[in-house]
Amino acid sequence: MTMLIALALAVIAGLAFYAGKLLFQLNKQTELQKLAQRQHHTALQQHDANILKSVALIVQALQEQQCDLSEGCWRICVLLDSLKTTTGLRDQFLAIYGLYNKVKEMAILGERKKLEKKQRMRDDYNRVMFEAEYQAAIIEDLKLLAEFSVVPEHLKQISH
Repeated sequence: MTMLIALALAVIAGLAFYAGKLLFQLNKQTELQKLAQRQHHTALQQHDANILKSVALIVQALQEQQCDLSEGCWRICVLLDSLKTTTGLRDQFLAIYGLYNKVKEMAILGERKKLEKKQRMRDDYNRVMFEAEYQAAIIEDLKLLAEFSVVPEHLKQISH
C-alpha cells in the first residue's frame, strides 16, 4: 500500500514538474512573441519616419515651387500610400490625391517619349488644366501635410 502511495506521489510529482516546464516554455514563448511584435512595430515606425522625411522634402519643394504640382503630388501620394502605421490619408488630403488621380495614368519618362507629339501636347494641356483646377486646394493641403510629415521626436531617434 505504501508502495502504491509512493508510486502515485512520484507520478504526481512528475506530472507537476512537466506541467511547470510547459508553463515556463509557454511564458518564454509569449515573451519572445511580444519582443518580436515590438521589434516589428519599431521597424514599421522607422520605415514611416523615413517616408515622412521624404514627404516633408517634397512638400517644401512644392511650396517653394521647385517642382510641378503634378509631379510632387504623384510622389507624395506614392509615399503616403506606402506608410505602414497610418491610414485614411486619401480622405485627409483630397486635393493632392485628386490631382494624382487625374494624372496617374499619363505616360511618363520613356513611355511619354514614345507618344506622338499631338498626344504629348494634349497630355500637357490636360495636366496644366488639372493643376490649375486643384492649385488652391493643394496649397491648403500642403500646409496640413507639412505639419503631418513632421517626424515625432521618439521616431527621430529610431530613424538614425
